[in-house]
Amino acid sequence: MAEDLYIQLLETIKKIKPFNEEAAAQAVQHSDSLTKPPGSLGKLEAIASQIAGISGHLWPDLSRKAVIVMAGDHGVCEEGVSAFPQAVTPQMVMNFLNGGAAVNVLARQAGAEVICVDIGVNADLEHERLLSRKIVRGTANMAKQPAMTREETLIAIMVGVDIVNEKVKLGFRLFATGEMGIGNTTASAALTTVLTGLSPEESVGRGTGINDASWLNKVDVVKRAIAVNELDADADPIDVLARVGGAEIAGLAGVIIGAAANGCLVVIDGYISSAAALVASRIAKQSLPYMVASHLSHEQGHLKLLESIGLLPMMQLEMRLGEGTGAVLGFHFIDAALLLMQEMATFESAGVTKG
Repeated sequence: MAEDLYIQLLETIKKIKPFNEEAAAQAVQHSDSLTKPPGSLGKLEAIASQIAGISGHLWPDLSRKAVIVMAGDHGVCEEGVSAFPQAVTPQMVMNFLNGGAAVNVLARQAGAEVICVDIGVNADLEHERLLSRKIVRGTANMAKQPAMTREETLIAIMVGVDIVNEKVKLGFRLFATGEMGIGNTTASAALTTVLTGLSPEESVGRGTGINDASWLNKVDVVKRAIAVNELDADADPIDVLARVGGAEIAGLAGVIIGAAANGCLVVIDGYISSAAALVASRIAKQSLPYMVASHLSHEQGHLKLLESIGLLPMMQLEMRLGEGTGAVLGFHFIDAALLLMQEMATFESAGVTKG
């Protein structure tokens, strides 16, 4: 079963088209013809060029957009790594489904759909808008044993791929990553430590707002999880994800790979989503041009994590909520980049002398 799933994943990765350097260069040329000094719109110009490079068009229609919020629980919560109880995960899932969370508010403002997925919540959930794709009822405690099996991890990755495939058939062309799972900053810190070489002291942050004693405990838990699972920088990224990751992180890695395979831009949210992006980039390096980092999280290891992937955040708002909130805010910048390409006058059309 695991081998069949791995073959499916490899077939998906084969569908990722190389970045179209010619189209990207045409976007730069068009941008330089607009009534402004070359490069004066900074990252907005870079985004426009990136979009052209992955789509082959100067301004494709990205009006149908969605944030995919993956939800899952973590057995490592037994170690006291979070300021909130695990019961908050299913409660927040219902909040998403009822439209009351921060990501719902920001998605409405951005004209985006919130797709909430139960991929690993340790509770029975029912709602007409819930996508139920439960792989596990919470992961095992990674400080004592592998969080998931390789098969469960591959299933979770392919869930993310399949959801993107389904949405692309409905006309969606722009995606964002979001998540919910008490304890998932601990899993993300462990993934970051193994895959980037950062120390646990550098990769472990405050998460939901823990105090100094809890932070020290969290650092120790990450160290124990890595030791128990006998992980090092040479380990297979899927195995690393299985041993110290989470179902929602695996699902988001699948979302990113699935978006790339469909030629779609995917906006990465904060620390947890970036950990998923790190895994996706290690599994499928060719997915990297399809990613945009939305913001720099308040989590201390986030900048070095993004740098290790090769991403630069669009904004810095000292956010650390998750859910996809920063990524949805990033939609506005992408809309702006495309509108500037479409609607700004050129020096020629405006009769403005070019310097």
